[in-house]
Amino acid sequence: MAQKVYIVEGRRFRTREDYARAMHDKKIIDEIRSSVNLKNRAALEKLEEQLKGGKYRFYTLLGEDFRDEIRELLGKGAQGRTTPVRGKAASQGKTFSARGKTEAPPEKASSVKTKNSFSKAEMDSYVLAELKRQEKRRKLIIAACSIVAAGCLGYFGVYAWHSYRTDNTYQALSALKEKPVVQQYPSASQSGPQFTLDEAREPREVLEEYKNLLNKNKKLIGWVKIDDTNIDYPVMQTVDNEYYLNHNLNQEYDKNGSIFMDKDCDVLKPSTNFIIYGHHMKNGQMFGGLDRYASKEYYEKHPYIQFDTIYDKGTWEVMYVFRSRVYSEEEIVFKYYQFIDANSEQEFDSNMREMAAMSLYDTGVTASYGDQLLTLSTCDYQEKNGRFVVVAKKIAKE
Repeated sequence: MAQKVYIVEGRRFRTREDYARAMHDKKIIDEIRSSVNLKNRAALEKLEEQLKGGKYRFYTLLGEDFRDEIRELLGKGAQGRTTPVRGKAASQGKTFSARGKTEAPPEKASSVKTKNSFSKAEMDSYVLAELKRQEKRRKLIIAACSIVAAGCLGYFGVYAWHSYRTDNTYQALSALKEKPVVQQYPSASQSGPQFTLDEAREPREVLEEYKNLLNKNKKLIGWVKIDDTNIDYPVMQTVDNEYYLNHNLNQEYDKNGSIFMDKDCDVLKPSTNFIIYGHHMKNGQMFGGLDRYASKEYYEKHPYIQFDTIYDKGTWEVMYVFRSRVYSEEEIVFKYYQFIDANSEQEFDSNMREMAAMSLYDTGVTASYGDQLLTLSTCDYQEKNGRFVVVAKKIAKE
């Protein structure tokens, strides 16, 4: 097995003890660099005297490297020439090299080594302290990672629970459509007009299969389904478009929200366009799979949408698929979410041209003034406030 090598400041050290000594030297050098202006000659000269006087104690070659660096900084002005040393320095046998470094005579080298000597007990104490610091850091990192992991597990646990509850809730609601009516929903003549957004209209009888669901929540307005997909949900409607962003049919808080119709649409009138919203959930719930219509091949396998109001059943054929976004009020641009009623053939045709121009592909399906439209809308994360939209027209009643 290859011996482990430690590297500090480009120097290689083969043992943990040598590495600890090197880290000690590096710490001292870093402190000197942060406290001394190495661009100031007077400060450099003072530092050199302190290094010579033994103020700083180094245990590895990092110390010698730092001393050489200081000498080079002091000798930059004398590069390229040898400067004789006069006076006391000359009598002691010192010379300056071409790089300006002061070189001690051979007999002084041993004194430098003696100055940097240290006891085994001191070194063992330092190594032990360094190992304790490393162990403390390791434990802190493990503790932090454990907290993050626990938080992630908790989040995914809550997310999984919400998904499980949502699946069970809608499976039970779907089954409720098939059961006999437990409590007879009041007839239209007894209860008066239901779910109209403007003036009173002729009473309508609720379809038998939705009476049980309507007993659970009077805000039910219909049911949307696309064969061979997970889209098979009740559709809610209230005067507040925000409420069903985070509530289910049972009036419980649910971050999956519910599928709901725009508050300005009217199933009794009816509006030209029914706009239905749903979250784009990453687990595929709600309208999480609606953006698969970006593929024409997917559309060709799923060209029809089943959408029933609580009064009428209907089949809708997909016409347009496009991406858009929520615009500011000041922006003058086609806003699909504002197209609910067409007051004239000209206005209807204009909206059709806008959607056809935005469509990702040509389905060959068109609509004429007087046709009933259905728009499914969900979030699209390709841009800020993005939306993914599927538009269909009603083609048949069952």
